[in-house]
Amino acid sequence: MRKSHRRRLTATPRDIWFTPTDGAATTSPAPAVEWDMAFVVGEDGRSRLVDPFGRSISYLRVSVTDRCDFRCHYCMSEDMTFLPKKDVLSLEELDRLCSAFVRLGTRKIRLTGGEPLVRKGVMTLIGSLARHLGDGLDELTLTTNGSQLAKHAGDLAAVGIRRINVSLDTLDAEKFRGITRWGELAPVLAGIDAALAAGLSVKLNTVAVKDFNESEIDDLLRFAHGRGMDLTLIETMPLGEIGGDRIDQYLPLSKVRTDLESRFTLSDIDHRSGGPARYVRVAETGGRLGFITPMTHNFCESCNRVRLTCTGTLYMCLGQNDAVDLRKVLRTSDGDEAIDRAIEGAIDRKPKGHDFVIERSGAGPSILRHMSTTGG
Repeated sequence: MRKSHRRRLTATPRDIWFTPTDGAATTSPAPAVEWDMAFVVGEDGRSRLVDPFGRSISYLRVSVTDRCDFRCHYCMSEDMTFLPKKDVLSLEELDRLCSAFVRLGTRKIRLTGGEPLVRKGVMTLIGSLARHLGDGLDELTLTTNGSQLAKHAGDLAAVGIRRINVSLDTLDAEKFRGITRWGELAPVLAGIDAALAAGLSVKLNTVAVKDFNESEIDDLLRFAHGRGMDLTLIETMPLGEIGGDRIDQYLPLSKVRTDLESRFTLSDIDHRSGGPARYVRVAETGGRLGFITPMTHNFCESCNRVRLTCTGTLYMCLGQNDAVDLRKVLRTSDGDEAIDRAIEGAIDRKPKGHDFVIERSGAGPSILRHMSTTGG
């Protein structure tokens, strides 16, 4: 049986809160705020953060770098300006913040980017965070573009990673080079093979892009299921300036599913991977196919996650701008109490849902920051 507990926390959030429009840190002191935080305590005595809408926040996505060795059209512009190193948290600081979340009840951590495996020393961070597995943390995983996977797959399995997500939008080498602007497909496929050989469970993530890969979904499905991998399709989201109209890329997954059902037998199943995907079983292949639909059928009602950037900015919602500067708290406090309070206060501000809209012709993205900043 679980018992509900409430406690009140008071803090003066000077230099912590960000303005909702441009992300610039506020400099004027704000009045003291009382946070009425609800905790749900399980049988093991560990608390879990609960937001104002009763959702247990047990999943942390951490962007360990905004840098990537690809420039996918739906994610980045070709000429990206990346963060100066002084603004990026050290590996030790990332470890400290992740550990705070585990202490407060986070059960799953996913490392993202950018491309997480291009961050220098990232395996040291992964190895360190793995100490929490079985001691508060149920799963440590990552999402990768696969370009660096062949060299790291064995080490990932050795430290306790059990499953990973690999982004793959096409099986055509020329189209792959086009969508990534210069990436090579062969190393990604080699990385997938290396991960499977190392015993990792692999799920493929495919962003459905209009007039690009909608005719390849069948091939990607058979490729994934033929190797024992799940495939998840994702709608493109209006994050960051990418140098084109997103409406020209947008492909509703409702349309994709209807199209697939003319050739495959899809049956809804209860499988959950800890994220927002809704899954079906494909009778002809025996495999699972997931749909992540932030535009056509959002998943806000069951949201269990928050996102930490490599600068220490905590976003409570992928599709909102409200954020908390945990780096400021981290670098000005010796103990854990101030960090815990900042995290708890942030969870109490988590919104009910996002405001994604894709509009025609130069209206600009709904959210100015790029996906590589937030980590998806």
